[in-house]
Amino acid sequence: MARKKKMLAPVTTMEESKQYLFDFFTMLKQIQIVANAQKNDRFNNTEIRLMSEIVYAKCKGERMISTQLAERLSLTRSAISQIVGKLEAEGVLRRVADDVDKKIAYVELTAEMEQSFGAVVDQYAEFMGQVIVRYGVKKLDRLFAMVQEFVAAVEAAAESMGGVSL
Repeated sequence: MARKKKMLAPVTTMEESKQYLFDFFTMLKQIQIVANAQKNDRFNNTEIRLMSEIVYAKCKGERMISTQLAERLSLTRSAISQIVGKLEAEGVLRRVADDVDKKIAYVELTAEMEQSFGAVVDQYAEFMGQVIVRYGVKKLDRLFAMVQEFVAAVEAAAESMGGVSL
């Protein structure tokens, strides 16, 4: 016999839930504004997100192909191909064939861009250092822990509802 998923009783009214949703989106928008405070006019947001995914994967010891980038950015493979082609022509990205399966091409930052990206990371790290001085290490650690707990609650709620489609 299949187990029925336990539905948790709502602790807020629908109006309160809507207000929390609005507050959450407002917070995300504010974070985005802070993240874009030192905006680089060379790249648009999608290009920056694409490069960030590539760098994030590399930090985890992984490599990205266009299909994975399309999934992560919720774009079509065609759109990713156009963006990668543009950035490749500008010397920002390169496609590297897999050693075993030559049909697979990984998308990577060029050596010059990696060096440039490193300088940007250093600049943001300096900025983050100033934030830490003003906000405090203990409060920041608590914030990160709370965000992780929140993400776990979101994932659990989505799973209990069979996935949430927005």
